Amino acid sequence: MTDDRVVVALDVGGTGMKCALVGPDGVVVRTERHPTDAARGPAAVVDTILDVAAGLADKARADGLSPIAVGIAVPGVVDEARGVAVWSANVGFRDVPLRDLTVARLGLPTALGHDVRVGGLAEARLGAGRGTGHVLFVAIGTGIAAAHVVDGMAAVGAHGAAGEIGHILVRPDGPRCGCGRPGCLEAVASASAIGRRYAELTGETTDAPVTAAEVAERAATGEQLAGQVWREAIAALADGLASGQALFDVATIVLGGGLAQAGDRLLTPLRAALHERMTFHREPQLVAAALGDEAGCLGAALLALDAVGVRDHQEKR
Repeated sequence: MTDDRVVVALDVGGTGMKCALVGPDGVVVRTERHPTDAARGPAAVVDTILDVAAGLADKARADGLSPIAVGIAVPGVVDEARGVAVWSANVGFRDVPLRDLTVARLGLPTALGHDVRVGGLAEARLGAGRGTGHVLFVAIGTGIAAAHVVDGMAAVGAHGAAGEIGHILVRPDGPRCGCGRPGCLEAVASASAIGRRYAELTGETTDAPVTAAEVAERAATGEQLAGQVWREAIAALADGLASGQALFDVATIVLGGGLAQAGDRLLTPLRAALHERMTFHREPQLVAAALGDEAGCLGAALLALDAVGVRDHQEKR
């Protein structure tokens, strides 16, 4: 018998929304992308989220499918238990009861999650961490954040802020972080921090600053300053991941985000540096994320499926 059930999944970012209809087996049956246009203000963004979700549900019904739940991932601080987007600089949310608003509009059970945590959920259950039980997903992009997933469930924390590995102190005399404290991992080893550090050392001041990927490429060709910046970032990342392993004792660390696209230029030296930092701790497997920018949307779908008691989908994909 064909299963016609689907969930509506949205991964909301500051620039765009990745949206999908996903079946109980974790297979995507329809995808869409829509602009967030956060500059219009949070109320307009909420309206867009609700319109897109309702539109996807209507399209599912028109195709003979039955939408059974909605999953939404948003950045910032998220109170998943209450379904409230507490705070997000990217989108402008302040205490937005997004779950209740979605239920009122669509009449479907709705789950709200944090974008990095749902990305980690997807990688742990459907992607690079599948089958390993204990996973730390670390997203390295403009910032650095993590999700600790145990047996397919991501830790939220007492205040909805678990996983802020980017704010581990790694260099007390380092550059000041956006949070206000100097020396956070994010201020030293995020993609944006790598670009800033390279510009600082080279004195380059252009409208299009060198990206972390370009720094990695230049380091690979033997450029001295690029090599120095890349080694500094690798060392800081290794320190941060070693702290994470001491805290969480995971089997697998999955690296995602823009910096992970550096591939072996990142993974090979980072594995070696992490190995050097292990003492009595068991060394985790260090792998690149497998789902790319689909992870957030797939993770939102998993939240929705969990909300209605469908929990065996990841085993079937």
